[in-house]
Amino acid sequence: MSVQDVLKKYAVTASGKGGVPIIFAHGLGCDQAMWKDVAPAFETSNQVILFDLIGFGNSDHSCFSYERYQSLSDYADDCIELVENLCSEPVMFVGHSVSAMIGVLAARKRPELFRQLVLIGPSPCYLNDQEYQGGFSAADIEGLIEAMRSNYLGWVKGIAPVIMGNPERPDLTAALEDSFCRTDPEVAQHFAALTFWSDNRSDLASVTTPALIIQCSDDFIAPQSVGRYVAAQMPNAQFVELEVTGHCPHVSHPADVIEEIRCYAGLPVPHG
Repeated sequence: MSVQDVLKKYAVTASGKGGVPIIFAHGLGCDQAMWKDVAPAFETSNQVILFDLIGFGNSDHSCFSYERYQSLSDYADDCIELVENLCSEPVMFVGHSVSAMIGVLAARKRPELFRQLVLIGPSPCYLNDQEYQGGFSAADIEGLIEAMRSNYLGWVKGIAPVIMGNPERPDLTAALEDSFCRTDPEVAQHFAALTFWSDNRSDLASVTTPALIIQCSDDFIAPQSVGRYVAAQMPNAQFVELEVTGHCPHVSHPADVIEEIRCYAGLPVPHG
């Protein structure tokens, strides 16, 4: 596949002035627009790459099929394809929510392609399992998927405020609702099932790529204990907790996320 084909397939937007490439990967029901308040902050020091997962945003939807995408590992292969075709050196991968785990799986498969991982609100398993508390029972997940199937727009209206978690800022919730509403409901349901039924806990220990886990102090989707679990299981991980609410700090509190990434990567604060 040519570079131009890859750019079109994933609706890639590239900017920046060189330096270590930073790839930003969005979560369920979203697209690259969710990084609009974070990604530009790195354009003076790094190559910045935004893209849409297949089936979302402006990606080439003809590339999507239910047979091709049967697990999060299949999306990890797409991330590897991106890096191989667009980057001449190992990258920093910044993934939100499910894309955090997609990045983990990609780094596990091809560690030489990834310099660092920044995992925002990661969860290797959403299902409660004895001592491990992922935040959801099997009945919770079954109900969530069924709600998406039976009344997608109603589900969006109900879940968007929970995910965003900043009720005093309804504009943020509205932006997330709009993003979900731009997504094909059947694709979103399929991806949600892959996400919420996944269990990648056993993959964490074998990922040696340095990683920063960014966790919100009050997150309904990925509880604090889950973020700490991820950091404890990965051999080269650091954990940082933001004293903010919600599951999308890159949208609700972008300055905090920018600061943590800069500090972790040792990047300068631009002047002027």
